Amino acid sequence: MSPAISPAPRDAWREVLQADPYALETQSPDWTDAMCDGGAYEDVSRCYDVGGRVTILPMLRRRVAGLVACDAANPLQCGAGGLLAPGGPTAADTATVFRDLAERHVVLQTVWPNPLLAPQWAPSAPASATVVPRLGHMLDLDGGFDHVWRKRFKGSARTGARKAERNGVEVECDTTGRLVPEMHQMLEHAVVRWARQQHEPLWLAVRRQKSRDPLERFEAMARHLGDRCRVWLARVEGRPAACMLVLLGANAYDFRAAMTEDLRHYRAQDLIERLSVEEACKAGCRYYYMGDSGWSPSLSHYKEQFGAQPYRYAEYRLERLPISRVERAVKSVVKRAIRFRD
Repeated sequence: MSPAISPAPRDAWREVLQADPYALETQSPDWTDAMCDGGAYEDVSRCYDVGGRVTILPMLRRRVAGLVACDAANPLQCGAGGLLAPGGPTAADTATVFRDLAERHVVLQTVWPNPLLAPQWAPSAPASATVVPRLGHMLDLDGGFDHVWRKRFKGSARTGARKAERNGVEVECDTTGRLVPEMHQMLEHAVVRWARQQHEPLWLAVRRQKSRDPLERFEAMARHLGDRCRVWLARVEGRPAACMLVLLGANAYDFRAAMTEDLRHYRAQDLIERLSVEEACKAGCRYYYMGDSGWSPSLSHYKEQFGAQPYRYAEYRLERLPISRVERAVKSVVKRAIRFRD
């Protein structure tokens, strides 16, 4: 194996991205540029060449206190990552990645892969890796929208979308960034509800939200991705009722969503989910990723209404210091103190 090239050459990256049927837009070079736009991250992507087979690991670096490097493929707030490979990664490809990462002198390296590829990652993980179990939901778009609508959407989701149309819910989809501020405002308002449900102090929830999803990052997504960054907004009598940000590439990624609680009975979210899935089918996407679900039964139930299937997978952490153990201990103490509910 030739030594990994970092950052990965952009021409090779784009070529491999197009050749990987499981690729998500959060693995594209334009996404990396968007994440690095404000200076929070640095591109440390890696390009491997094993016997002429070229693979790419998109990777972002964040420095803690300006000194300690933490590399991730991808950081959790930046969407699913993992390896890109022609035809999709194999277990041999992921083994190459783990061997390479093990030789690097970086305090913390994480890999957060596509849930569909869990079988390709699990056998290759070194015994020294910290394995974090996760659950994601993926909708198979095989057969086209009519088939997905009739056979995979559950009756409750179809009923909800029809009800929204009867109730006069108006939907628009923007690809210019015009709706980003309004969508971001809805996400901020939703924090109040999430904090209440999780029994989390509002100040802490707001602080986490601002760190995880600053407005500037969404604006950078719109600039760098163009029409691959699609903001859906549903209104009821002029009021924003639901919003969703979908990344549209070889596959679709329902990246962020929120709703206005007192308008939820209009079922606006059901309608924009339907329209977004229909658009993804028309664009030729094979899968529609609805994101990580944590271990929330209600969130899983919501996604499964639209035909998404649960996939158990893992995040892998390679550490030079026991960061995960300390992090878990601190979080456990804080959650017990505030009676936090996952």
